[in-house]
Amino acid sequence: MMKRSSLTSGKESILVVDDDPSVLLYTKRLLETAHYQVETAACGTEAVLRLQSGERPDLILLDLATPEPDGLRIIEACRQACPEQKIVVLSCRSNPSLIADAVRRGALDYVTKPFYRADIESMVKRWLTPRAAVCQHDGNDCELIDRNVFFIAASPVMKKIRAQISHLAKVNVPILLLGESGVGKEILARLIHKLSPRAGRALMKVNCAAIPADLLESELFGYEAGAFTGAMRAKPGKFELCDHGTILLDEIGEMSPLLQAKLLHVLQDGQFSRLGARGSIAADFRVLAATNIKIEEAIEQGTFREDLLYRLNAFTVEIPPLRERRQEIALLVEHFLSEFANKYSLSVPEHSPRLIEACLDYWWPGNLRELGNFVKRFVVLQDEDLAISELEAKSRDLGRPPASDYVRTAAAPGSGLKSLVRNLKHSAELKVIEEALIANNWNRKRVAVQLKISAKALRYKIKQYRLSPPLVFAGKAGGMRVLRGGRG
Repeated sequence: MMKRSSLTSGKESILVVDDDPSVLLYTKRLLETAHYQVETAACGTEAVLRLQSGERPDLILLDLATPEPDGLRIIEACRQACPEQKIVVLSCRSNPSLIADAVRRGALDYVTKPFYRADIESMVKRWLTPRAAVCQHDGNDCELIDRNVFFIAASPVMKKIRAQISHLAKVNVPILLLGESGVGKEILARLIHKLSPRAGRALMKVNCAAIPADLLESELFGYEAGAFTGAMRAKPGKFELCDHGTILLDEIGEMSPLLQAKLLHVLQDGQFSRLGARGSIAADFRVLAATNIKIEEAIEQGTFREDLLYRLNAFTVEIPPLRERRQEIALLVEHFLSEFANKYSLSVPEHSPRLIEACLDYWWPGNLRELGNFVKRFVVLQDEDLAISELEAKSRDLGRPPASDYVRTAAAPGSGLKSLVRNLKHSAELKVIEEALIANNWNRKRVAVQLKISAKALRYKIKQYRLSPPLVFAGKAGGMRVLRGGRG
């Protein structure tokens, strides 16, 4: 019996429900060789009884064709016994309507029989990640979203974003997430979904940059059999599968203008058509969109539709880069240490304050993703001196001193007059540029004219002083509220 068994064994637990003994045995062996703890049940009723008795498998694989009651009713019964239970359905038929109905009732995904080892393993990995150690931090700085996914808000600006998100999540409006690559836009999207009334339904992510334009349309809207060469059977799209759920359009700035036009109509009407279909389908979904591009520049260049922006940005949240929320670096390092030590079955390496200081001094152009990779290497190699020297070498390659050096006066003992003048000049210039940008709502052209410098020079100064636009949230009745951005 499986009473939170994955917590005691260290393995993720999966319950496979199928009335075919050969399928149960085959699936159990596949998953056990992938180091999952697997239990089986011959009917859906047995699975429901297990949940009602307190068992909590990390994932249920449920055959839709189970004997009475049918698979759809079993999904509802499982979700009633445990609203947070993750369920993936197995189906002998690629019936888009049946699969969509299963997703509406609470299933996260589906696999069509017969399936191969790669099919089942990739699906399980998509919904189960290795469990990291429980977060050790007290207070509200570190918030568990799902398994080893945490939202950390220790800086003032991230705490303000967290407070805004708690309100925005409850309202069914699109949200546009902006920020550099690796700042945590997907994590914030997952937090929005978790806090929303749709938390019990699917959250589906579509990476618009990773899928070719001709395939992205079929991925979003689905297709009928014979819609194009190779379409042997009908397949539902992501919009259809996440009915009553949430869809995250990641890297939406990379979507082709033609597909943007189709997406605009979907957002306006809530209806779409599968490729090759004559009729349309209505679905209820919430759209979250994320991009790291400069939207204004993309609109000027004609690569992003302005009307689509207006449809998406009912609320816009810009996530600052890691260098502008350094209060979180130490927390993130500790979290990544626990995560990767757990993932690779290694001990958490001992480290001194020198490592944290080196992390605080580094620029982190790759943001959380770069920090995670750095900690991963440290966990594997267990060599603090090597890790610190690696960061120092990267800092020299970047040729950028810590951001605070620009605003720190050189009045310390031993500082020369030239150093004092240079730092005071930088501090004064920074203050003038920052105040001009804020006064002109970050209209760079207007600021350049006001300061009597070229637009190119202004862009260089903004980059040099690591300035960033404010966080903008749409308020009630179309008003706007501004949270001032920061600098590194």
